[in-house]
Amino acid sequence: MRPTGNRNFTSASRAQATADARAALDLGCAAIRAWPQGGLWNGFLGRRGGVSRGPYQSLNLSHFCGDDPADVDANWRRLQSCFPGTPFVLVNQVHGNAIHVVSDRDAAMADSNARPAADGIVTAARGVILGILTADCVPVLLVDRAAGVVGALHAGWRGVIAGIAHKGVRAMTSLGARPDRIEAAMGPAIGRCCFEVDIELARRFEREMGGARAHIRIASPHKAFIDLRGLLHDQLIDAEVESRAINPAAICTRCSSDGFFSRRAAGGAVTGLQLSFIGLPE
Repeated sequence: MRPTGNRNFTSASRAQATADARAALDLGCAAIRAWPQGGLWNGFLGRRGGVSRGPYQSLNLSHFCGDDPADVDANWRRLQSCFPGTPFVLVNQVHGNAIHVVSDRDAAMADSNARPAADGIVTAARGVILGILTADCVPVLLVDRAAGVVGALHAGWRGVIAGIAHKGVRAMTSLGARPDRIEAAMGPAIGRCCFEVDIELARRFEREMGGARAHIRIASPHKAFIDLRGLLHDQLIDAEVESRAINPAAICTRCSSDGFFSRRAAGGAVTGLQLSFIGLPE
């Protein structure tokens, strides 16, 4: 099964449906909501609440990291039980800065094999949920409530250097949003405490991003620590999003790997991916 709005579970037993419904309640409690008030679907999920095993334990929502497809399908059923009949739209994340605009409920978009290559999604369509998968990269959710436009970004270090936050805001404005009305929330990601890189990469940030030095701590002649969320905050400000409207999460995925997937915490080994999502109900 792939993320889709078609909930045709006629083969599932009543007991399984009941179990999924109970699990959905658990997921609802586990999701971190940047905007808890009504009128906006949103959340940053962690690794708890699913059925996957081993390094994917337990709420892995990626079909492309080596997990048992049946377990991933079961995890998606649990999540979709929270949003009956609502399609989830994801993209093929490639660590770039391309933004995909979702103009309607394109059914093919819910098929994993049809995902366009991009690292951001924006839409003015209601009744659809945008999703981004991460394991240390920064998930960014965006909304202009007045315009009815939402966005979701996957910001790894390559995307940050490539200005994905700028491009995400511009894509939203093309749909009628205004930067000064946009609210932004960053989810759990590797923190400045743990994102250690070679000094050459730190120097590249300094060369290619104005003001990057303020978010880099040199640890030795060969290593440095980078604050990706701090860099994204500056990008959003530069894109004319107001500082008071930006909510940077304080959770580091590596420090909190019991609750969130983290490639760094796994020593670079394979792991699952958690979902961050946003959408406007009809």
